Amino acid sequence: MPALPATPSDDLQPLLQQLDQDRAWLLEQIDRGRWPDLRLDLAALERELGQMLSRASDLQEETGQG
Repeated sequence: MPALPATPSDDLQPLLQQLDQDRAWLLEQIDRGRWPDLRLDLAALERELGQMLSRASDLQEETGQG
């Protein structure tokens, strides 16, 4: 996996915020019982997205970008 650049673009924070909002929306839809046939796959996707966002946030803090 390639390393993130030392100075990510200014677009990174808004992108991460939008992805987090999308993750929250997806979780809400799953909790409401939407797409029951895809529930397990969507729940796995939501977890992976949450982990990725958490890691990106940690990397931002480590590099002083957050």
